[in-house]
Amino acid sequence: MAIKLYGAAASTATLRAKACLAEKELDYEFVSINMGNKEHKSPEFLSRNPFGQVPALEDGDLKLFESRAITQYLAHTYPNNGTNLIIHDPKKMAIVGVWIEVEAQKFDQFGSKLAWELAYKPMFGLTTDDAAVEEYEKKLEQVLDVYESRLSESKYLGGDCFTLADLHHLPVLKYLFGTKAKRLFDARPHVSAWAAEIQSRPAWVKATSA
Repeated sequence: MAIKLYGAAASTATLRAKACLAEKELDYEFVSINMGNKEHKSPEFLSRNPFGQVPALEDGDLKLFESRAITQYLAHTYPNNGTNLIIHDPKKMAIVGVWIEVEAQKFDQFGSKLAWELAYKPMFGLTTDDAAVEEYEKKLEQVLDVYESRLSESKYLGGDCFTLADLHHLPVLKYLFGTKAKRLFDARPHVSAWAAEIQSRPAWVKATSA
């Protein structure tokens, strides 16, 4: 099997890569990295990602890290497998590219911090910082207001079809929807419909159950 994905099951970045592999219907070997035992800081793993973070991907002699770089590679390298997650029209793909950046620079900046406070901290027996939650909720709401406007014009963020721009949101959505932060999405009908639709995709269900 040519493709190997090194990651941790609870990692949002790992889930982002797994979601893409599932959408592309690609066979791969998942190598679980025990972060509790600091395996991600071992010399062996650092040879795959010098920053000591999951995931890392190997496809033959190619080694990659950073989940969004991995998904872009898979989408461009295997265009005829599974779901086409990119658009070949340059102008339409440019719009997808904008929303890929929005996810990374705007949504994830606050969504991941909120997920850490509301989902991960309770999981690890840590105390949630209520002041931080309030701050991140307000900032995420501002982002979601922009999403509501965008999604009133098109079914998906990048246009009329599901692309990497939507897929990249799935891991953080998964954790936030198990917390009180779900109400931020529910309060915005277009955002709520979009989030429900992409989370119900068979490939995402498969990625989160594997």
